[in-house]
Amino acid sequence: MNVHSAKFPITRTLILLALASAVAAQEPAPLSLTLRDAVNLALKQNPQVILANLGVAQSEQGRLVARSGLLPQASGNATEADQRFNIEALLGSPFPGIPEHAGPFQTFQAGVNFSAAVFDLTLWRRYRSAQLGVDASRAGELTAREESVLLVVSQYLGSQRAAADVQSAQSQVDLAQALYDLAADLQRHGVGTGIDTLRANVQLQNNKQRLIMAKTSLDTSLFGLARLLNVDPHRRIELADQVSFFDTPATPVDQTIERAYASRPELRQIATQERQADLALQAAGDARMPRVTVSGAWSQQGLTPDSVIPAYTYQASVNVPIFTGGRIQAERAEADLAIKQLKQQEQDLRNRIALEVKTAIAQLDS
Repeated sequence: MNVHSAKFPITRTLILLALASAVAAQEPAPLSLTLRDAVNLALKQNPQVILANLGVAQSEQGRLVARSGLLPQASGNATEADQRFNIEALLGSPFPGIPEHAGPFQTFQAGVNFSAAVFDLTLWRRYRSAQLGVDASRAGELTAREESVLLVVSQYLGSQRAAADVQSAQSQVDLAQALYDLAADLQRHGVGTGIDTLRANVQLQNNKQRLIMAKTSLDTSLFGLARLLNVDPHRRIELADQVSFFDTPATPVDQTIERAYASRPELRQIATQERQADLALQAAGDARMPRVTVSGAWSQQGLTPDSVIPAYTYQASVNVPIFTGGRIQAERAEADLAIKQLKQQEQDLRNRIALEVKTAIAQLDS
């Protein structure tokens, strides 16, 4: 009993140690990041930045689609058919000497069709609007990048502050532990009182609770940083930069606000959208203008591929809108309302930018 019973606890302990080592080996190494590393990582794999890049690519394809409407279009075709039709049904009544039906017979045709817009202002306005859409998407991408950088820097600095709070709370716990040990030692030697020991113990427990809360706040802040950086949730983040004090330079409010108005990509984006809406308004008015197009087809036709001869059709057409059921007026009204909405959005954005600048300067001063 002595030998076998002693072996079982030892074996169980070895198995548990081996399992713990295997689990620890499977955990990914912590990701140590400086503030610069965090910003660069956010610009590479933040979901909002990636979506903004995809939006730019999508608007570029939309520009190519709008440009295709201005270019000539051509298509090839080849058909071979068997036909039989009722002549009396086509004429509406039987005629003497004319057979009831014709066929069956085969026909073969192969050739190309083409068309081109010679004069169509609406297509040109749509293409210009698509070009401005690319510019707006690029401004939106820059906005997403700056917002991502802003969030990451704010979260990183908040994590540094939370880490400093943890260090401060740990120091308070160490001090409270030393005071409690001193009070307990004085009580054992008959110099101190029980109330002093109890008071020191209560302070020690309070500081331990503050340490737990500080660690929780740090973990929560690091979780938020990992989400902004799109890091694997199973990988832990460590802060490589240390908090250091530096004097902030004086910043004039008026010059900073004007600089923000000139450089903020949100304002450039909304200005581009206003030009797009103005082009939509012009395009709605140009819909009343005539449209000139040329089209045609050239093919080889015959009863069999061996008996084909060239056949072609070329035509030019002018289309003048006369009555559109109120569509043009509605499109003009819709574009005009869009312009007014964008004007209000621009004013609201300017107010928000001014508030952000003033708030940031006040926080720097504090």
